Amino acid sequence: MRGVILYGPPASGKDTVTAGLHRLDNRYQQFQRLKVGSGRTTGYRMTTAPELAALRAAGEVVWENRRYGAVYVVDDHGLRRQLHDGIPVVHLGQVDAVDAVREAFPDAQWTVVALTCPRDVAAARIAQRQTGDTAERLQAWDQTEAIGAADLTIDTSETCPDRAAKLIDQAVRGSLTAPE
Repeated sequence: MRGVILYGPPASGKDTVTAGLHRLDNRYQQFQRLKVGSGRTTGYRMTTAPELAALRAAGEVVWENRRYGAVYVVDDHGLRRQLHDGIPVVHLGQVDAVDAVREAFPDAQWTVVALTCPRDVAAARIAQRQTGDTAERLQAWDQTEAIGAADLTIDTSETCPDRAAKLIDQAVRGSLTAPE
């Protein structure tokens, strides 16, 4: 079992790089976290607060965080199923979340990729989304910790999505000896 964790702040390119990975090999599929709350629905499996409470009670929550007035969850069953069916690409923005996923699935070979870009690039990307919460997303950008345990670091302002996907795929396959 193999999986990819794309780690980075808002607007660092997680969705765009995931699309590049999927174009390269359709086994790469974005892991759609569960979400309770309003706002963007694309890329999430929407659920309700009572359903989330039942998952918590059953010990099915690997990680959860609150941001932008919503709750985002990595669930054991969903990620386990995707690990068996393909190569999940999990989007995370907290170091503790990376640790939680790796600990929950110790038999999986995780490739952790830190995606970065300058703050002004992120601000422009966030503004283009027109989500109406630019200040909150930039605050989240500022609060995102650097990760020390990344297998690969890619600046998405300097590396096109398809090139980033190729670098990640090489790392997943174990053929990457040094970043270019």
